[in-house]
Amino acid sequence: MPKKPEHPQTEVHVDVEGRTLRLTNLEKVLYPSTGTTKGEVLDYYARVAPVLLPHLAGRPVTRIRWPHGVGDMSFFEKNAPAGTPSWVRTAEVPTTGSRGPSRHGDTLRFPIIDQLATLVWAVNLAALELHVHQWTVDDDGDPVGADRIVIDLDPGEGAGLHECCGVALLVRDVLAERGYDALPVTSGSKGLHLYAPLDEPLPSDETSAIAKEIAEELQAAHGSLVTATMTKARRRGKVFLDWSQNAGSKTTVAPYSLRGTPRPQVATPVTWDEVAEGADDPLGLDQFSMAQVLERVEQYGDLFA
Repeated sequence: MPKKPEHPQTEVHVDVEGRTLRLTNLEKVLYPSTGTTKGEVLDYYARVAPVLLPHLAGRPVTRIRWPHGVGDMSFFEKNAPAGTPSWVRTAEVPTTGSRGPSRHGDTLRFPIIDQLATLVWAVNLAALELHVHQWTVDDDGDPVGADRIVIDLDPGEGAGLHECCGVALLVRDVLAERGYDALPVTSGSKGLHLYAPLDEPLPSDETSAIAKEIAEELQAAHGSLVTATMTKARRRGKVFLDWSQNAGSKTTVAPYSLRGTPRPQVATPVTWDEVAEGADDPLGLDQFSMAQVLERVEQYGDLFA
């Protein structure tokens, strides 16, 4: 695991599990509001890697890069960029539609971030956010069906994490009625993500249909709190249950990934007791910082395992 140098340097060469990596611009500030540098971001990702990497393994990773820090221009990157080291595992994945990967049309060459060296390489390119699909690829790089359902609880104007926590309890119960156990993760931005692992892979269109059905059922039963409609004008004061992230072409930020928010916040697995506390008290749950997440991992281990 690379260590943060005692004396900050612009460039260092580090050994990461037998791979020599050139890390650059370590003093560059990537989060101006907190003065958080690229070196500190690399340090966070290296330290959180033991719990992060299992949730990236086998999943093509879309990166959002901020070369000049948050508040400046960012861009999505799906394909492995020019100059990708030969040892980085990649997967040639057909372009996807609502039903998931198809064997027709163009392909995308995604990196698979399944080892620490690959993670450090990606973050050194200022990839602050790591987004993954709900489906995986096998050892040969062939797409496999979705192994989980995700529902993104996105608060509209006038609502926040407090409202998301209350709605999350409703979503959990509806998922349980269908035989699914949900795991809550703060989004690192404004809301919550709920994941329901599947016993066996399903096509993306089937998981999308299940998530949409749940969202519409809760909208019908709790219309003053919940909306399943993407139209932003209808979200005011409500929590939007975004079921669309189960589509084969869509991704969700990975647990333990940083976000490109003004402060360096992290998508953080939490307990249902913490969600219940957030539902009872508007100040009961908040988004977490890098330092808080590392402390939580040391105390609780991987709550998303």
